[in-house]
Amino acid sequence: MPIKAVLFDLDNTLIDFMKLKRMCVENAVDAMIDSGLEMKKEEAIKTLFNIYSDQGIEYQEVFQEFSRRVLGREDYRIMAAGINSYRKTKISYLKPYPHVVSTLTELAKKGIKLAIVTDAEKMQAWLRISALEIGHLLDVVITSSDTGKKKPNLEPFKKALEELDMKAEECLFIGDHLERDIEGAKKIGMKTCFARYGYNGRSIKSNADHEIDDINELFDIVR
Repeated sequence: MPIKAVLFDLDNTLIDFMKLKRMCVENAVDAMIDSGLEMKKEEAIKTLFNIYSDQGIEYQEVFQEFSRRVLGREDYRIMAAGINSYRKTKISYLKPYPHVVSTLTELAKKGIKLAIVTDAEKMQAWLRISALEIGHLLDVVITSSDTGKKKPNLEPFKKALEELDMKAEECLFIGDHLERDIEGAKKIGMKTCFARYGYNGRSIKSNADHEIDDINELFDIVR
């Protein structure tokens, strides 16, 4: 059966999310140190990522928690410096992987429906989609806010199929996470594609139907 729709994970499939996160955190720590934080840079970075590990990578009060853990109080001078630097870095460096925009554009021109299924909350997902300037190319966007569930739970995949009005076997799902993306999509009956570039190019047995090192390799799969 021909592929009529391609569904994408967002982070580390369309954007290099963890590289961006690391850059934002490093710059935020520099700004906090410049504002009076007496702490070694690598120790501060480790503490922030420990908080993300505890609370979730999208945790919105990470700098408040950091200040409480490190200083025993909320120091607004230091928190504000970190938050402002983090936001400026995120806006400046939020970019898609190479060939993402051109690939999505050409797929849309060929009549392929395009969707995103992400574990990010709705506002965070759309902020990233808007920054990438790909919103006009997407037919459907499903976030964790839409179903209250995260991949590999089948509900996000079901919701996407409903809104696309497609059968699972007509769809290809591409993602970088073996359990959430590949196994989840397989369970519902979609064809699957492992984005090796989002997995830092490491060699691993994905059990996906296809594997790619560049998103523009999707053209050969769709054909």
